[in-house]
Amino acid sequence: MKGKYFRIRGAAALMTVLLTAALRLAPPFAALNAAASSDETLGNSEGRPVISLDLSRLFGAGDPVPGHAGRVIVPGGAAVGVAMSTRGVLVVGLSEGAGMQAGIRAGDLLLSVNGVPLDSAETLTGAVTAAQGQPLSLRFDRGGREQTVQVKPRYDESAKNWRLGLWVRDSTAGVGTLTYYDPAYRTYGALGHAITDTDTGSILPVRQGELMQAEIVSVRKGQRGNPGELQGSFLREQKTLGTVEKNTVYGIFGQMDSPWSNPLYPSGLPVGDRGQVHAGAASLLSTVSGNQIREYAVEITQVQRQNSAAPKSMVLRVTDQRLLDTTGGIVQGMSGSPILQDGKIIGAVTHVFVSDPTQGYGVFIDWMLGESDGLV
Repeated sequence: MKGKYFRIRGAAALMTVLLTAALRLAPPFAALNAAASSDETLGNSEGRPVISLDLSRLFGAGDPVPGHAGRVIVPGGAAVGVAMSTRGVLVVGLSEGAGMQAGIRAGDLLLSVNGVPLDSAETLTGAVTAAQGQPLSLRFDRGGREQTVQVKPRYDESAKNWRLGLWVRDSTAGVGTLTYYDPAYRTYGALGHAITDTDTGSILPVRQGELMQAEIVSVRKGQRGNPGELQGSFLREQKTLGTVEKNTVYGIFGQMDSPWSNPLYPSGLPVGDRGQVHAGAASLLSTVSGNQIREYAVEITQVQRQNSAAPKSMVLRVTDQRLLDTTGGIVQGMSGSPILQDGKIIGAVTHVFVSDPTQGYGVFIDWMLGESDGLV
């Protein structure tokens, strides 16, 4: 697949492309969503118009997250490639067959077969073939609870082999945006929200993964009701930047192989905790052509004062005419773009409004740093 281009899909987010083998192959190059973005709500503000309002005047400035004040990290904005293998094998669909009869559901994560850990779809295929119709013991995770069932494969006369009637995935790859690099621990955060399976909505659990250097090769502008997208490539050069160790509701996180720097802010920027974020002028860093990071003006129109971690922390509107001319606003593929305000990094772009591509959501940097700090 060297040199293959990948489309960036899913709610101003990481696009992922199916790279799996399967007992019954899922459609090749089917997209995997990072998250949905059509609800267009912030906290409890569903159905209300977006207005410029600094909620800190109503609820106070909020408490800074311990350990973040005065901290300096390097803002991202670079396009990065992600290649990730899942822990176990995810069931994304079923046909009438042994798996359905045994109670397996889409979204179940298959962990082992006859006590042998499942590290790929090929391992499961091999076990089914070797059993020659004898019952298999399948252990799986459903919503955090592990269970074991007995499944007896059925012979498919048309295909001349044994099947469980399951469609599965075990890996994904695509392009997204780096949010920050923390030189103190050599950790990073990207995307601002999880990579999820497009068929089940399940967050894909990481077994192992790589972060790679990428470039943007084309742009489809966003329009009302039809979010735009970036098109990127990272397989031609395959320059590895680091590992992917966590995939959470706040993005992907891991370790960098070597120090990373931003040419616009080589010395880094201080962290602005959630209590310092306010309505008003801000900017974002993103790559929408080649591998050049640029800074674009935005306006933060709403801030949600969160006392506990939540993925939608603010609403922002693109005001920079250069970005509006190039992309139409926030497009699929820009999630993870760091948001700067008052000389500090305060968050990351996460979603685009489907009804208005000039607007989108952001997440506080506090929540992302809490995830990468857990790696050290």
